[in-house]
Amino acid sequence: MHFAESLGATPYIPFKANTAPALGAVNGEIVPIDNSAWARMYHFFAFNQREFLDHYHKRSNVETVFSMIKGKFGDAVRSKSDGGMVNEVLAKVLCHNICVLIQSIHELGIAPTICAGMSVAQEVA
Repeated sequence: MHFAESLGATPYIPFKANTAPALGAVNGEIVPIDNSAWARMYHFFAFNQREFLDHYHKRSNVETVFSMIKGKFGDAVRSKSDGGMVNEVLAKVLCHNICVLIQSIHELGIAPTICAGMSVAQEVA
């Protein structure tokens, strides 16, 4: 949590139903005991639940896509060089996007009409 904040990111991690903030009394007022990243995110979660869940949903979508890519193309990256690893992962992402596009075309009955009016000579030029 602290590492994510040090990079300027906001970690949206859901809390268990029985999570409660650490509270104390100061001058007769109940206030949070600490100002840790967990405490700040809990209070944001408690008082802005709709906004928190909107952000969390984006995070869960990304995790789902990663899981789909790993399930379909494997979780190993076989390249040795950094550039090769990046290219291999980008190729897996591209292949995943093409698979999702093809699946959507079939499931939704969409006829792909991109550049349908162009002749082959126009496409090459």
